[in-house]
Amino acid sequence: MLPAVIAYPQIDAVAFSLGPIPIRWYALAYIAGLLLGWAYARKLVSDDRLWNSMARPSVISLDDLLVYAALGVVAGGRLGYVLFYNPAFYLANPQDIIAVWHGGMSFHGGLAGAALGVWYFARRTQISALTVADICSTVVPIGLFLGRIANFIKPELWGRETDVDWAMVFPEAGPLPRHPSQLYEAGLEGIALFIALWFVVRAGGLRRPGLVTGLFAIGYGLARIFCECFREPDPQLGFLFGGATMGMLLSLPLIAIGAGFVFHAQRQARAP
Repeated sequence: MLPAVIAYPQIDAVAFSLGPIPIRWYALAYIAGLLLGWAYARKLVSDDRLWNSMARPSVISLDDLLVYAALGVVAGGRLGYVLFYNPAFYLANPQDIIAVWHGGMSFHGGLAGAALGVWYFARRTQISALTVADICSTVVPIGLFLGRIANFIKPELWGRETDVDWAMVFPEAGPLPRHPSQLYEAGLEGIALFIALWFVVRAGGLRRPGLVTGLFAIGYGLARIFCECFREPDPQLGFLFGGATMGMLLSLPLIAIGAGFVFHAQRQARAP
C-alpha cells in the first residue's frame, strides 16, 4: 500500500503565448531573476551606509553588468551542462548544443560564465572584481529561488523515492512518491542563503571585498550537497561512486574557493 502523498499541483509549463510563441515559466524565471537581481543591486550600490568610502560601481553602470552577467549565465550554464552532465549525447548531436529551449542548464557552469562577465565589467570600470562579485553574490539567491520553482513547475530534477508525508508523485517520474527536492533547494539555496547574506551585508560585509562572495560559495555548496542527498541524480550519469553525484562533486571545489575568499577578506581586514 502506497503512503499518503500531497497532490502534485498540475501547472502548465507554458505561462502564456505570444501568438505562435510559447512563453514558458522556465524562461520567465531567468528573466525575473536577472531583473530583480539588477534592481536589488542598484539599491545596494545606492546605500552609502553599506560602503563608507569604498569605491563601487555606479548605478548606471549596473545596466552593463546585467548584460554581461546574463550572457555569462546562459552561455556558461549551457556549456557546463553539455560538458559535465551529457557530453556523449552532445558529441553525437552537436546541433542540439544551442537548443536551450529543450532544457539543460548547469548552475556551476552558469556561475563560471557569470564570473567571466564580472571580470570583464570590473576591468572596464576599474572597480575591484571582488567588490563586483560581492554585489552579484548578494543578489544571486533571488534567481536561484525562482529557477528552482521553475524546475518544480516543469517538473524536472525531482527527488528520490520516499515515504515521507509530504512526498509527491511527479508526472513522468513513475508511480512512486518522491521528495519535492526542487522546493528543498528553493528554500535553502534561495530563501535561506538570501537572508543569511542580507545580514552579512547589513553588518558591513561589503566593506570587506571577497567576504560575501566567499560566504555565498560556501553556503551554496553546502546547501547543494545536502539537497543532492534527496534529489534523483541525472539518469545519464546516475551515482558516480559511494553515493556521490555530479552536483556534489562540483560543489566541493566551490566550497574550497569560498573558504579562500573568506580567508583573504579577513586577512585584508586585519592588515590595516
